[in-house]
Amino acid sequence: QVQLVESGGGLVQPGGSLRLSCAASGRIFNSYTMGWYRLAPGQQRELVATLTTGGFPNYVDSVKGRFTISRDNAKNTVYLQMNSLKPEDTAVYYCNIWPQVVPWGQGTQVTVSS
Repeated sequence: QVQLVESGGGLVQPGGSLRLSCAASGRIFNSYTMGWYRLAPGQQRELVATLTTGGFPNYVDSVKGRFTISRDNAKNTVYLQMNSLKPEDTAVYYCNIWPQVVPWGQGTQVTVSS
């Protein structure tokens, strides 16, 4: 069964950093591009970053230069290092494959506020 488990969110001041983790079942992790998405109140879910199985990243313009997606194949885990956080980054963050999706995990809340 497919499982995605996100962690690492929290409350951080503007300019701060967080590192999100997503543990994925092996069947997904080894075969698909992985992505980080976010859902802010009143908005649609947004794709933030992707990372191919070959290690090629891509980012939405609003996070370029601040966020870094990476993966640890041995641990079936994908990470999102978030630096220079802004209040507009506040959202529930999810990982999933891209462009298809499988059932969503519970997500992890990121709140950027002073």
